[in-house]
This record gives sequence, C-alpha cells and structure tokens, in this order.
Amino acid sequence: METYSFLRHMADSWFLLAMTLGFLALCVWAFRPGSRAMHQEVAGSIFRNDDSPADRNPAQKEA
Repeated sequence: METYSFLRHMADSWFLLAMTLGFLALCVWAFRPGSRAMHQEVAGSIFRNDDSPADRNPAQKEA
C-alpha cells in the first residue's frame, strides 16, 4: 500500500473517530456535574473589584 493511501485511510477513519471522541470528552468535561460553581465564579470575576459604574465620558472630567 502506498504511503499516501495509508495516511488517507488513517485520516478518514481513525483520526475522525479520535476527533469525535475528543470532542465528546471535552463536552462532558465542560458540562460535568459540580462545575457550575466554578463557571459562575469565572464568569463574574471581571466584576469582582467593581465598586461603582464606569464613567460614561472620561474625556469630559469636571475640573
């Protein structure tokens, strides 16, 4: 069997299977039970140190 044919066969069958299994594993890992608290913490982390709303017109500061 030629090298190209062999590699093409591997890419068409086994690599497709490996990519599908990897995608499913990542989906299961992201939506696993118990990860909701971690995702909520990460989603709110950009607001952690906010005390007040941002200034709408920072260029027009009152002197």
